[in-house]
Amino acid sequence: MGAGERPLSEVKFLTVAEVATVMRVSKMTVYRLVHSGELPAIRVGRSFRVPEQAVHDYLKDAYIEAG
Repeated sequence: MGAGERPLSEVKFLTVAEVATVMRVSKMTVYRLVHSGELPAIRVGRSFRVPEQAVHDYLKDAYIEAG
């Protein structure tokens, strides 16, 4: 494990709907981010699960200060 990585048993995964709620966007936007590779996810059957930390990292990197 590298620096900052947690054991897989401690990683919290979110559904696409949960990610959309946190980011306040549509589920389609989340799917676009996942398919483009901007938001890492794993596939479980026919659905995706996104690590919660990946959502926080994406939002932190995408943050733009106004003014």
